[in-house]
Amino acid sequence: MSTDSETIIELTDDVDEHLELYVRAFNSGNAEALNRLYTEEAVAVWEPGEPLTGRAREEYVAGFLATGPRMTAKMRHSYVTGDTALLVVDWTMESVGEDGERLTTAGIGLDVLRLGEDGKWRYAVDDPYGESHPYGPGKE
Repeated sequence: MSTDSETIIELTDDVDEHLELYVRAFNSGNAEALNRLYTEEAVAVWEPGEPLTGRAREEYVAGFLATGPRMTAKMRHSYVTGDTALLVVDWTMESVGEDGERLTTAGIGLDVLRLGEDGKWRYAVDDPYGESHPYGPGKE
């Protein structure tokens, strides 16, 4: 697993490259590199129905990446208007559960990116279970 100084992630002005950067940062296990891909006030829903922001999001990312998960992702659609983009992403993740068993998780994520003043894309909303979690309308 990489240390913070070994994984350098340069932000991009190409919305389609952003997903590639995310997968590379995620698979490196480097929480600092991954967190650079988010706006300061970004919301992430890494557990369905439990949105996190700020320091809570950063700490969750660090703790989760420390367990060594690996992911693959493929862009299904990307829509850009001005300084906002919506990504629809198919993803699969291999991880180890609390009981030591290997887990495979997959979903269709919905992600909103914001173009910063520096011309680089960052996550404003990261919902990996966007199209697949049970918390949709009428499901409580």
